[in-house]
Amino acid sequence: MFTAKKLSNPLALVVLVQLFERPMHPYEMVSTLRARHKEESIKIRIGSLYTVIQLLLRDGLITHGEPARHGRRPERTVYSLTAAGRTLMREWMRQIVGTPVKEYPHFEAGLSLLPAVPPDEAVTLLRERSARLAERMKLLRTCLDECGKMGLDPLFVIEVDYQQALLKAEREFVNKLVRRIVEEKWGAEKQWKACLRAK
Repeated sequence: MFTAKKLSNPLALVVLVQLFERPMHPYEMVSTLRARHKEESIKIRIGSLYTVIQLLLRDGLITHGEPARHGRRPERTVYSLTAAGRTLMREWMRQIVGTPVKEYPHFEAGLSLLPAVPPDEAVTLLRERSARLAERMKLLRTCLDECGKMGLDPLFVIEVDYQQALLKAEREFVNKLVRRIVEEKWGAEKQWKACLRAK
């Protein structure tokens, strides 16, 4: 059961927010999300979407009308948000937007274990990461441009701005770390190499 203390499935929040915007059928939800490039921030799987919809229905957070067919299209069921769903959606949004939580990104874990890799190899890997980050930033810029051409208000893709800011900060950090290792011999001479010799 979805409760304020068990808010963990972002796809459930996606459904609630989509239905807050307007009643929709699942295919329309997916089409809208893809048109807005939301798959960049949220994993969207059609099978998972239907499972989440059934759970939200069970808990009385959404409701549905009778299945309808338009022309030759397949029969579709339109879902809408209930008052309970609206309340939970708002509470969930307040929690996500207002309360920072500790996340455990892979890169942070890798940095914490960096001395397990020889300094020269670490520099090579970090330079590769910097180049990939630059490519990712370019891709997101293209995404923003496409959304702009569609007339989509920047608020509806604000997460892309956030991703750009994170990528820029990470790339600056990575490039600075490379400079520290290469130019300042930061940690490479004694402890780092001693750590590798110990293995």
